[in-house]
Amino acid sequence: MKQSFSLFLACKYLKPKRSFLSVVTLLSLLGVTLGVAVLIVVLSVMTGFDETWREKILSFNAHVKVTQYGGVVHQPARVYEVLETVEGVSGAAPNLEGLVFIQAGDKVHTPMLRGVDPKLEPSVSRVPDRMVQGEFSVGYGEIVIGYDLAIRFNLKVGDTLLVYSPKNFVSQDELRLPEELTVSGIFNVGMWEFDANFVLTSLETARSIYHVEQGVHAIQIMTDDPMNAPRIASQLQERLGSYYSARSWIDLNRQMFTALQTEKNMMFFLLIFITLVAGFCIAITLITLVVQKTHEIGLLKALGFPNRRIVSVFLWIGAVQGVVGTGCGLGLGLLALKYRNQLLNFISAQFHVDLLPKELYQLSQIPAHTTLQDVVSVCATVLIICTVAGVVPAVRAALLEPAEALRNE
Repeated sequence: MKQSFSLFLACKYLKPKRSFLSVVTLLSLLGVTLGVAVLIVVLSVMTGFDETWREKILSFNAHVKVTQYGGVVHQPARVYEVLETVEGVSGAAPNLEGLVFIQAGDKVHTPMLRGVDPKLEPSVSRVPDRMVQGEFSVGYGEIVIGYDLAIRFNLKVGDTLLVYSPKNFVSQDELRLPEELTVSGIFNVGMWEFDANFVLTSLETARSIYHVEQGVHAIQIMTDDPMNAPRIASQLQERLGSYYSARSWIDLNRQMFTALQTEKNMMFFLLIFITLVAGFCIAITLITLVVQKTHEIGLLKALGFPNRRIVSVFLWIGAVQGVVGTGCGLGLGLLALKYRNQLLNFISAQFHVDLLPKELYQLSQIPAHTTLQDVVSVCATVLIICTVAGVVPAVRAALLEPAEALRNE
């Protein structure tokens, strides 16, 4: 009952008759609300970027990539034999990949050209399922290009382009002519880096361009679970030996994902200061409340109200403000996330600025995914800050002497 009375008294103090304190209380709640909302939005967007890029990368590349030192896997059959002994492998396909120069009319670009086996490629890549024009046909003399590259060059199915190997420009004793390839299909995986900077053709065409008579540059391997790719890559590395290199998609993109996680942690650290400011506002509110309620506090202590109950009153005030502010902030943050793309489009249209350049972020919309872990971390941190904000005023109130408090009043 005493604890309930402490909570009752805390709620009573949150609704004072004097307008100055109520305004300060509302400002404190607003600070907590904005702090929680901003944290939820930022962490959800950062998580969304991480998951979206992961999905886009895995839609174009396989889970494990096996190469051989020297640049060419001379005995692909040996790698396939080892793959049969590894559990969790669902598919494998060879490829030849390198930088080329392409020309269409007077436009020139330098994408990566990947030579693939049309029968095996569907087992390691989703590109065949992401065709928006034409079909995934990579016979000799055919090429499949990305959607953004097609727009840049104004290409459509049936058009032709010239593909130059870098050796066309460095060979001094012979003249190498470019390959004339016909666009058979256009794919769109939703990531600008792939849709604008990769083209696919057959292994035979790639061999002619790269002048590789035997072997392949790499073998792409698909696993049953992408998160098991590091384990499978480690097993392959051990069984293939030191002349080979087996790296998972996590290893190949470690720098990007590490940067994303670091940015997420730094954003949380920086934005938590918004809540700290709100915590200081709560502390100031409670200090003012202690001064104004000195007579009441002295009277309660004179009637035998213990110090720990006095402390609990002000801790409850901080906790209640934290709970209300956190709840409002969580709702505001989720609402902002729901309409994030509409808000982005509105601001871009009104101010004529591109807030999400596709060439930079490789996305056309803001991704977001709110995880339970992020919500719990934000809410717990904010509630602790708001509760701790009441410690100093609570201790000050508990240290008041009843006679002194009543005399000053």
